[in-house]
Amino acid sequence: MTRSEALKLYKQYNSSENLLRHSLSVEAVMRRFAQELGYDEDFWGNVGLLHDIDYELYPDEHLQKAPQMLKDANVDEQTIRAVLSHGWTIVSDVEPIHPMEKVLFTIDELTGLINATALMRPSKSLDDLTVSSVKKKFKTKGFSAQVDRSIITKGTEMLNLSLDRVIELAIEGMRSIGSELGFLSLDQ
Repeated sequence: MTRSEALKLYKQYNSSENLLRHSLSVEAVMRRFAQELGYDEDFWGNVGLLHDIDYELYPDEHLQKAPQMLKDANVDEQTIRAVLSHGWTIVSDVEPIHPMEKVLFTIDELTGLINATALMRPSKSLDDLTVSSVKKKFKTKGFSAQVDRSIITKGTEMLNLSLDRVIELAIEGMRSIGSELGFLSLDQ
């Protein structure tokens, strides 16, 4: 599946700009991790793009409808399994096993925290966002309270990476498409 096919499939079921920006964030971070870990960036990116395919139409049944939507589009079983694994312990019993699944599980929540942290900065940019800024907000329970920090922590342990490194790679991924996500560029 090409990226344009994955994006078309995503948009077939989703029209929310906010949800699209989230999926684009996850896609970009998945690509960055694939690059870092030596995997296929396009494949990992497509998984990131499609991970919430059923969320807009079925928020109360998240990941219950996704498998059929993906099967109907002839999406491969590895992608379907990865999509299901990002909801492990929340709405799915599919445990992340493959590195791609572990990354997706970890960074889905983290992209929301990074997004909120960047928006609170005077610059409203990812360009000057630091790991320490995100870690400070990570430790502030009242900030972006809907972000489940325990999932991020569990994911970093599963990946055997430090929280700092996971945040760093996630920022780099999101920064690569910052303007597409609506963030200001400090170069302008």
